[in-house]
Amino acid sequence: MRDSPAAQSRTWKETDWRKKARLWTDRAKRLMWGRQGNDGLMLKTAVYALLVIIGFVYVYPLLFMVSQSFKSLEDLLDPTVGWIPSRVEWNNYVQAWHVLHYMKALGTSLLVSVLPAVAQTVSCAIVGYGFAKYRFPGKPILFALMMITFVVPKQVVMIPMFLLFKQYHMLETPLPFIVPGLFAQGLRGALFVLIYVQFFRTIPDALEEAASIDGAGALKTFYRIILPISVPAIVVVFLFSMVWHWNETYLGSLYLGNAMSTLPQELKTFNDAFKAMYTGGAKVTDVNEAIRMAGTLLIVLPLLILYQFAQRYFTQVVDKTGLTGE
Repeated sequence: MRDSPAAQSRTWKETDWRKKARLWTDRAKRLMWGRQGNDGLMLKTAVYALLVIIGFVYVYPLLFMVSQSFKSLEDLLDPTVGWIPSRVEWNNYVQAWHVLHYMKALGTSLLVSVLPAVAQTVSCAIVGYGFAKYRFPGKPILFALMMITFVVPKQVVMIPMFLLFKQYHMLETPLPFIVPGLFAQGLRGALFVLIYVQFFRTIPDALEEAASIDGAGALKTFYRIILPISVPAIVVVFLFSMVWHWNETYLGSLYLGNAMSTLPQELKTFNDAFKAMYTGGAKVTDVNEAIRMAGTLLIVLPLLILYQFAQRYFTQVVDKTGLTGE
């Protein structure tokens, strides 16, 4: 017995409602969890929340430094003044600039950081390419000895290196930082060689074989084929080497002595230098947290600018030089 037209219409409406409900449910699931469960709104929200939290942990000290550096002494003593100062105190940076002897110390910092970084970037690339692509007797032993130099603390070899540089009249010059860099050593040179080794191993051997067939020798293949596609590793090594040389104060004090002084070294004596420069006579000025924060920000500012340019360049070259092994 067939259903009446009213019953059939009611059944069709119920079926159509179930289809729409199932369709909206599927859309809601895809929106929340994604098509494969890894690209939905829930996962993206969790990832972005985690990134914001981690980013805030890293950015907070810099934001605090900037906020404090523009405060006057009255704002520092006023508990009602939070992140935003009542007035911008530019004189903090003027005083910090003079106390740090900024331009002279900046030149010294660039001299003892950029030149060793360039030397390490080139020499470690050559050594890393040899370890990654060539077979020769004693290769495992040499590689192990190189890695031992990274494990041994610098305090162990500091005195022998000091006596060596003194014997060759290199003290009170940037040479104690530059010369080891020319031989793939210096500050964390073994780590940079290891970075190059791991990167060069990802480059297909077919590129070198093709260059060899075209008549290119080992040096021409390295400089014309390998280095242009190794820009990401080069940028990373240069950045790390420069930052570590820039922040090195202990070896800088040991090797440079009183002849030269870098910006981080000037920061170590900031309080005494400030009192000697601005205290005395009828006017007495006490160093405060705002002036110290201004001096600290002036020291890290060149590295922040360098990182901004290098980060964009690094991102571009990673997108352009992606290679897959065979």
